[in-house]
Amino acid sequence: MNKRIRVGFIGCGEVTQLLHLPTLRELPDLFEVTAFHDVSAKALNGTATAWPEASRHSALESLVADKQVDAVVIANPDAWHADAALMAMRGGKHVLIEKPVCVTRDEAEALLTAEGECGVIVQVGYMRRHAPAFIEAVQALRDRSEPTTLARVCDIIGPNASYVDSTSRIVARADDIAKDVRDAGLRKLARAHQSEIGVDSGPLARAYGLMLGLASHDTSAMRELIGAPSGVLYAKQHHGGRWITAAFDYGEFVCHLEVGLDQITRMDAKIEVFQPSRVLRVEFDSPYIRHQAAKLVTTRTVPPFGVSTGTSFPTRNDAFAAEWRAFHEHIVQGTPPKCSIADATEDLKLFREMIALMR
Repeated sequence: MNKRIRVGFIGCGEVTQLLHLPTLRELPDLFEVTAFHDVSAKALNGTATAWPEASRHSALESLVADKQVDAVVIANPDAWHADAALMAMRGGKHVLIEKPVCVTRDEAEALLTAEGECGVIVQVGYMRRHAPAFIEAVQALRDRSEPTTLARVCDIIGPNASYVDSTSRIVARADDIAKDVRDAGLRKLARAHQSEIGVDSGPLARAYGLMLGLASHDTSAMRELIGAPSGVLYAKQHHGGRWITAAFDYGEFVCHLEVGLDQITRMDAKIEVFQPSRVLRVEFDSPYIRHQAAKLVTTRTVPPFGVSTGTSFPTRNDAFAAEWRAFHEHIVQGTPPKCSIADATEDLKLFREMIALMR
């Protein structure tokens, strides 16, 4: 279990600089950062400066061929996730893919096939599902003595820049990428949207992007906490695709989903499960302010007429650290991650159904 995994980064942007690299500095007994790749020379060199022993690769193929890399992090733009992951798997690398796993279900099928053929570990970056308070909530709901009567999932966030600019420092932004390279990425994403949802721009495409980029955290955690829904009862996008509401069918109860973007510097992210004499609520805060523990808030009836509310978090262990520890364990022990490609594909199926109702 103390084997050090050598990690290469595909993409040196904000998430790599502010979330993953600081986490790996705290886990030197488990991981060693050995390589970086980015199409932006500025982002690549700026990020790698703090890791002088790591190699720098302007070409993705070069990093994948690097024998000093055991596992890679896919942290490049969404449209390129599947291509990078396929190349890495076929190169014999274990893979941690930042969400979304990919953009289309066809890409997901290709990833599943490659995973089976290559025999590597692939974990999707749903870090909230590794938060100790979330796991505590999952364990609490294994007690089936009370039925669930209602569930709510909410994820309303302000601009990430309001956190980043006031608390962190971006070493280098990828503002040197040639226009033709940027345009190629935008065209690739538009083609993927067209293939999956029938449109390549406009409110529906923005809503689908919001599902992939933010709501995937929520539907993924929802499925682990209360199970998979039998279907989508209602879904609508509002305000040009920047707000989404939906209702999922669980037979004896309904789960409501609310996702949106505003200009308030806060993160209102939670999952609530209602039962006749107990309410469980898991609260998440912005990952850009590190080491903020997710919290489990439990409200109970106290006979004959009272109410008790308690807040707990089993540890202040950062959710990203817990995610990386899980990734290490799966690689060393050869066990399948719960946040797998197959698991993440279930979110893509829900999103496709939601888009159909939004039409």
